[in-house]
Amino acid sequence: MARALGPHTLFIDGGDLPPRGLIGGKAWSLARMSAMGLAVPPAFVVTTEACRAFLADGNLPRSLIGELAAGIAVLETATGRIFGRGPRPLLVSVRSGAAISMPGMMDTVLNLGLNDATEAALAAESGDAGFARDSHRRFLEMFARIVLKATLVELEPAAGVTAWRAKIKEQGAGDVPNDPEAQLVATVRAVFESWNSRRAKRYREHHGIAHESGTAVTVQAMIFGNLSDDSGTGVLFSRNPLTGDPVPYGEYLARAQGEDVVSGTRTPEPLSALAKKHPAIHDELLRAARLLEDAERDVQDIEFTVERGKLYLLQSRAAKRAPEAAVALAVEFVREGRIDEVTALGRVNADQVRSILRPRLRQGEAARATVLARGEGACPGVGVGAVVNDADAAEAAAREGRAVVLVRPTTSPEDVHGMIAAKAIVTAEGGATCHAAVVSRALGLPCVVGCGPAVLGAFGDRTVTVDGGAGCVYDGALAVVEPEERDDPALMQLAAWAAPRAPFKVYEPSQAPAGAKIADLDHLPRGEEPEMMSRLVIGHDGAKGRALASDAGIAAAIRAGLEFIVISPVLPALLAACAAVSERASAEEPVS
Repeated sequence: MARALGPHTLFIDGGDLPPRGLIGGKAWSLARMSAMGLAVPPAFVVTTEACRAFLADGNLPRSLIGELAAGIAVLETATGRIFGRGPRPLLVSVRSGAAISMPGMMDTVLNLGLNDATEAALAAESGDAGFARDSHRRFLEMFARIVLKATLVELEPAAGVTAWRAKIKEQGAGDVPNDPEAQLVATVRAVFESWNSRRAKRYREHHGIAHESGTAVTVQAMIFGNLSDDSGTGVLFSRNPLTGDPVPYGEYLARAQGEDVVSGTRTPEPLSALAKKHPAIHDELLRAARLLEDAERDVQDIEFTVERGKLYLLQSRAAKRAPEAAVALAVEFVREGRIDEVTALGRVNADQVRSILRPRLRQGEAARATVLARGEGACPGVGVGAVVNDADAAEAAAREGRAVVLVRPTTSPEDVHGMIAAKAIVTAEGGATCHAAVVSRALGLPCVVGCGPAVLGAFGDRTVTVDGGAGCVYDGALAVVEPEERDDPALMQLAAWAAPRAPFKVYEPSQAPAGAKIADLDHLPRGEEPEMMSRLVIGHDGAKGRALASDAGIAAAIRAGLEFIVISPVLPALLAACAAVSERASAEEPVS
């Protein structure tokens, strides 16, 4: 077991793994990697139990202040550094970490522990006053935004600490504490508070994640990717998350910290840049990726930082993937003997298949169309709609039944509600691992990132067509075609695995059994309402209609005891039915 520092904190020491639900996915991955002998900066974690206690009454648990001090003392011993003073100051990152991955939804503060004295000590130790000043600015920006709720986007790098602090205070946000212990306590509180932020709630509701579970907080010794030319940060996927191809995929940004990559404020280089500049580090990273994929039997999304030529792993988790990749990888992992058929079916959901079978550009349409913008395709698919530049406007338009495309400089967690409402996402900045790219893949939304600042305000409210595979934004609504599931061998393989495990038969319209009593829900009063299905299908063997095109409709058909349903495409219904049965079985399992 990780070493307990008190009732609410654990030091991650590479021993037995604590439950993911207790320490959150981020800390769990650190503990897992540490136990495997991989290079992980030392860290301790404040548990989800502490978060739930805070959410219950708005107060940090009484013992937590002392436990944080104990955790810092352990980090000081592990690093040979001192929190709050030189000559070798300890700085920490403070990161959220729910049990179920919620990328970008909650808050992080880096470089915590900086003040004038520790900046001077860091400058003396590193021999680079510019690096120390840059780290101080980064800390003030993040603390002001996350903890003090200031609205400023960035601080002018040349202005200096006094001007930065004055700018923050002018925002009415208050002062950034000089005392590192006060910085830490305030940041832990802010991370707990971010669990109930609007963006986090909306994300959980969309993905069916329980609101009660809470987040852990991981406090980890800082590794500085912005320290030198042989330092940097990046993200590696053990396989391509867009296509499922069995090749590593990722990005690297020299002289940078992780927020530069995931925020989309800087556009990184492909992973080949790391291979060219530092081949030994690149090889070490790929070995770690293979080891983690073998251990977890799933594609890994790995955050890493390089400090003066030494590689550190900061997180590894099951990779969010585009729908096409989810299907390809599920089938391939069965073929490789890594997972069984049931596990494969659990890795592809009905909405992902519906996304794959959405309309695509008709052949020749792209060649004759006017390209308004080009960028990096972050999630395949085609979306058509009128351009809006505001997440609230996108949500309002969707409520009115209008199709919109959300165009932003770069998305942030505050834009998630608008992303969910949009048909496609376009950003001016960012790469394939930025917030917009990761969230769009989780939502199955067509997305093009890094189109350049010219896209902002250039479209007006015109209708555009976004091709997330080609990385293009076209003028007007282009003609599209609908793919057939029978033309995709991977989809048909999943259907073959799912059919015998579903609680009823699923037929295409042309295959409906002759002579059977079939309720046509589209022609029955209130037939579009899943909750009415049990009444409407009495006396029938099966049913057909648009109400069966949703997971809720499939669950209602199961409750109604139908022998079969008639719908096209077939696979989304089969997957939704298998998922509903699995969820019901899990709910009925006795608690031991």
